[in-house]
Amino acid sequence: MPHPSPTPSPTPPDWPPCGHSPTPEDPAVCRGIHVPGHTACLAHLADADRDAYLAGLTPGRDIDHRGTPFTEGLLNQLLGALRDPATAHPRFGIAWFGSATFEGNAGFGSATFEGYASFGSVTFKGDAGFGSVTFKGDARFDSATFEGNAGFGSATFEGDAGFGSATFKWDAWFESATFEGDTWFVGATFKDNARFRWATFKDNARFRWATFEGNAWFESATFEGNAWFESATFERNAGFESATFEKAASFGPLVCAGQLTLSGAMFGSPVTLSFAACHVECRRTRWSSTAEVRLRYATVDFAHAVFEYPLTIAAEQDPFVLTDGQLMAEAPLASLPDAAVRMTSLRGVDAAHLVLADVDLSSCLLIGTVHLDQIRLEGTCSFDTVPTGTHWRARRPMRFTHRRTLAEEHHWRARQPTAAPGWHAAMPDVGHVGPAQLAPVYRALRKAFEDGKYEPGAADFYYGEMEMRRHDRTQSTRAERGLLHGYWMLTGYGLRASRALGWLAAAMLVTIVLLMGFGLPKDAPKQEATGTVPPGGGRVTFEIGKDDPHNPTGNRFTGERFEEALNVTLNSVVFRSADQDLTTAGTYIEMASRLAEPVLLGLALLAVRNRVKR
Repeated sequence: MPHPSPTPSPTPPDWPPCGHSPTPEDPAVCRGIHVPGHTACLAHLADADRDAYLAGLTPGRDIDHRGTPFTEGLLNQLLGALRDPATAHPRFGIAWFGSATFEGNAGFGSATFEGYASFGSVTFKGDAGFGSVTFKGDARFDSATFEGNAGFGSATFEGDAGFGSATFKWDAWFESATFEGDTWFVGATFKDNARFRWATFKDNARFRWATFEGNAWFESATFEGNAWFESATFERNAGFESATFEKAASFGPLVCAGQLTLSGAMFGSPVTLSFAACHVECRRTRWSSTAEVRLRYATVDFAHAVFEYPLTIAAEQDPFVLTDGQLMAEAPLASLPDAAVRMTSLRGVDAAHLVLADVDLSSCLLIGTVHLDQIRLEGTCSFDTVPTGTHWRARRPMRFTHRRTLAEEHHWRARQPTAAPGWHAAMPDVGHVGPAQLAPVYRALRKAFEDGKYEPGAADFYYGEMEMRRHDRTQSTRAERGLLHGYWMLTGYGLRASRALGWLAAAMLVTIVLLMGFGLPKDAPKQEATGTVPPGGGRVTFEIGKDDPHNPTGNRFTGERFEEALNVTLNSVVFRSADQDLTTAGTYIEMASRLAEPVLLGLALLAVRNRVKR
């Protein structure tokens, strides 16, 4: 559907068509406007009449050649007639070329259009050269068709520039062009590469519903007004490296099937960016005000970005809604498995003002992030996990307890010679880190979760911190690592209740077996009374005592002895004495049991508490 320019065009004079009769060489009926004083267009005038008309033209003259079929030679004759001797460049007043056809290359290089320039519905069958052209009035190329290259490099548009519904079949060059008025590319189609490097848009730049079938380059472009790219479609890559957005309130929503690059871009005012793209690269971007980045499908890289105010990066669950209430079409991304947003790097970012919502952080590089303890994670921000299943190492089964992990821990563990399958290796350009660098990152994330009153979530990062301390051979002593290793084995750093309960059950079983084998006496000691009767009667004195317990012999593992050993063990767990007669060995066994088993029970209760507290 057509997308006209925002301001109305001047009303052209009546258009009497040429009506040139078809010939075998030119079968189409000519619709070119009459040359003043004649009944044919410039292309079909007699040679003498054409020469007389061109000789009467002066630089800056208004011309009207709508619908005229121009050959390359005829256009050069017209440009020569309007050439300004002072500058050696053509100079037009008001120029009407609407619906004209340029058969060969059309070179308007360095020309000046002092008035309105109309090229609406024009067809350029060869290359169109408008490099270094100056349009002092409005320039309209609405619905124009460029079948060759369109060159507007270094052109200056002092008025509005309208390219609504224009079609560029080959490269479109607008590098270093200056647009001082409204720029209108609404509904334009770029079938090959579109180049807007170093272009300057001093007013609104409108690319709504534009389609870029090739690569689009806007590197170092400057948008001083709004940058309207609503529902624009980039079927390949879109590059906005080092672009400047001074007052843009919104950018998008748009669709990019390739990589959308904003690295080095600067945003000078509050802005909302809405992208449905495969890859979004925002390295070294600068944000001078509050901003919100809303994404779908994207794998995004924010390494070394700088923002002074709150920045929110959020994943959108549903397609973007356009200003007309319609949902934005996402056909170029239909082959992707889901619309999840994946962060690949936050290295070098100051996260004090960063908010992430519903973002997948499983492959995100976080080492080097500043103030990571102040980051806000909202919604379902997910991290990677440890490998699942049972793995064998040195003929020993090994199973990892489920927990959140950092991508860098995966990279470090995957480099170890005895690494279990399932740890993800790093890409070649990521760099190597170790436990000494990972421990502070886990500590910062733990604090971020604790500050957000999400203690159970913080437990995974505490576990990761302790794991890195246990494996760090650069800052931890052997004794400290040994202590941490024991803490890990017994109770998973106070976070694995099942492990502590398992050790408690094993300790109780060992205690029972030892008591049955060595701790319970053969028979219960009998009391004995001894005393003396004084001669002649009188008071009798007796001493009551017990035999020393005898070490067991014979069958020691009977049901009765098991019940007695269980009673002693259960009382030891709660730090009580069972008042059971024991051998000397049994006394020491009970003492060890009363020391170790309550500790294991306490660690189990602590682990449960760490998982359920709020």
